Amino acid sequence: MFNRFTSAAFAASLAVFGASSASAQTEIEFALDWKFEGPSAPYFLAIDSGLFADAGLEVNISEGNGSLDAIPKVATGAFPIGFADINSLMRFLDQNPDAPVKAVMMVYDKPPFAIVGRKSLGVEAPADLEGRVLGAPPPDGAWAQFPIFAAANGLDVDAITVEPVGFPTREPMLAEGQVASVTGFSFSSTLNLKRLGVPADDISVILMADHGVELYGNAIIVNTDFAAANPATVTDFLTAVAAGWKAAIVDPATAVESLIERNPAADAALETERLEMAIDANVLTDYVIANGMGSVDADRMATAIEQTKSVYEFMNEPDMSLYFDASFLPDADALMLQ
Repeated sequence: MFNRFTSAAFAASLAVFGASSASAQTEIEFALDWKFEGPSAPYFLAIDSGLFADAGLEVNISEGNGSLDAIPKVATGAFPIGFADINSLMRFLDQNPDAPVKAVMMVYDKPPFAIVGRKSLGVEAPADLEGRVLGAPPPDGAWAQFPIFAAANGLDVDAITVEPVGFPTREPMLAEGQVASVTGFSFSSTLNLKRLGVPADDISVILMADHGVELYGNAIIVNTDFAAANPATVTDFLTAVAAGWKAAIVDPATAVESLIERNPAADAALETERLEMAIDANVLTDYVIANGMGSVDADRMATAIEQTKSVYEFMNEPDMSLYFDASFLPDADALMLQ
């Protein structure tokens, strides 16, 4: 039973995260999946442009250390809201069925899970991984989905040498030729390699979603106890998030200015390119253009669950309702990004 967070401790968290209706602002701690890079700029823009404040929210954002990082933070109540890979959330909830955590808004409608390689090292297509070394950080969301990718492309996994690597050493090892490719988010690994001096025309990006993987990507997740006690706060938060992404799509450079305020060491031009890559490939998909941000298609989610079942043995019967709740989303107009 998942009981690492007592009811008394959770009541204390509500005092911090869910201010009373009499308060001018409700303070929200938001746990990201990764460092302060381009794709996190819309959330900072939502702070600086007053979108969260107009909704009565004071939002503090903390960086993370991988796609799985925010899940236990939100499940234990340390953070009421986070950003995490929904596929990793599915497995976490299967192993911790009592954990009070669920996705409430899809952000990466097309997941950025990728194999990023170097053409000069012989990696341009899925089959090229065989006979070569693949660097993979164990907590990496893309690595977690690699078995699905391998099965969809008929790869002989025994012919692939997998080298466990750390997040800080992943791209440097590829840049130095110690591995021929790595698992990662397409926009992260690609631009990190460019920053390390690897020529753009030597970088190959094999996006799993273009090679048989039907999964969704990262979503806004909530502690469900917090959400049940503060449903309007969650909806207000999601409304501001959608508005932040809409503003970032219109003007990515301005969004990145908000990012640079929090990460002065970042390269503004590179982070703008990273944000634009995420928008074009992962956020502003045909489905999102037609239906708005945040929802999921039930048939596609069913397919994603079946793909996960092909490589992961669920202990409990999987069901979309266990992992995703659309009831906190704002009205359709607030979710349209164009």
